[in-house]
Amino acid sequence: MNLNKKTVAVAISGGVDSSVAAALLKEDGFQVIGFTMHLWDFDAVGGNVFNESSCCSLNSIYDARDVCQRLDIPHYVIDVREDFEKYVISNFISEYLNGRTPNPCVLCNSMMKWKVLLEKANQLGAYYLATGHYAKIIFDSITKRYLLTTGKDDSKDQSYALWALTQNQLRHTKFPVGKYTKKEVRSFADDLNLKTKHKPESQEICFIPDNNYSRFLKQRFPDSIKQGEIVDTEGNILGNHYGYPNYTIGQRKKLGIAVGKPLYVIQIDPSRNRIVVGDKTDLETKGLYAKHVNWIAIDKLTNPMEVLTKIRYNDDGKPAQIIPVSEKEVKVIFKTTHQAVTPGQSVVFYRDNIVVGGGLINRALIDKPAL
Repeated sequence: MNLNKKTVAVAISGGVDSSVAAALLKEDGFQVIGFTMHLWDFDAVGGNVFNESSCCSLNSIYDARDVCQRLDIPHYVIDVREDFEKYVISNFISEYLNGRTPNPCVLCNSMMKWKVLLEKANQLGAYYLATGHYAKIIFDSITKRYLLTTGKDDSKDQSYALWALTQNQLRHTKFPVGKYTKKEVRSFADDLNLKTKHKPESQEICFIPDNNYSRFLKQRFPDSIKQGEIVDTEGNILGNHYGYPNYTIGQRKKLGIAVGKPLYVIQIDPSRNRIVVGDKTDLETKGLYAKHVNWIAIDKLTNPMEVLTKIRYNDDGKPAQIIPVSEKEVKVIFKTTHQAVTPGQSVVFYRDNIVVGGGLINRALIDKPAL
């Protein structure tokens, strides 16, 4: 396939970051093509049908088209609803029903943007796919590897959600806004008078526009959301929950029980339809096991390595040692205990702001067996 290195397809979501990414690339002399994914419909996901400002909504598609017209670049809407349902929504549901807490943005990045969109970009002769993520890519001439690093704006850094990208995908990727702060990006959009210049950031998961996971899961699988027991670490029944998929590790609110002290969700047991609660100290974990590991800075892990480990998006990171278990599985030992290690979430390994790799948290490393 004959690809032009001066042609780039930009995933324009209808937000300010991707809009500015397209503008910056055109300013740099690239031939820019705008792509917007049609991921889902309101009649399929339910919820707040009036929240048309959410990411990937119809209004966002219209905003993306307006930006492309303003920048005088072609705009294509790519219908990926079937793939999105298959790869992202189905995984989201199955993870919650298995007592885990997924991060659908990670899967959407690897399976949708850097699979479906990159293939579409190549079909149109574009060598690169660009997005509005706050991250950077550099090429290491010594290791001959493309490295993913944190963006300039620490408060907006999105490298955590990009750990699953492969070397080939990084080779064909550009992150134009990664070297700027959010304030600078807003200023660029204002100077260009883009429609998205003051558009607020979307906080909810795009296909749950009302941010009501319980409603969404109950709508899809009504028989799976039912009451069960809430027990303490000794197995004593303290009350009832209203469906285990409505809870996550570390949750304190909405437990509906009172014992004179704060209690936290420390375990979700789908097989027995129950929630185990305990003290805050019961959330402390000395490590975890991660699966589906993808390496970016290295080819593979053959010996233990000291890294900074993040187990959630806003995590400051903790020093840890990662130990190979198999090709796609590692054991993580924290230097100090970490709280609320949540199966289904991502664990990402850093060294000097470079993403070494990442994976999915399979289970916490605990001393006492589960009830």
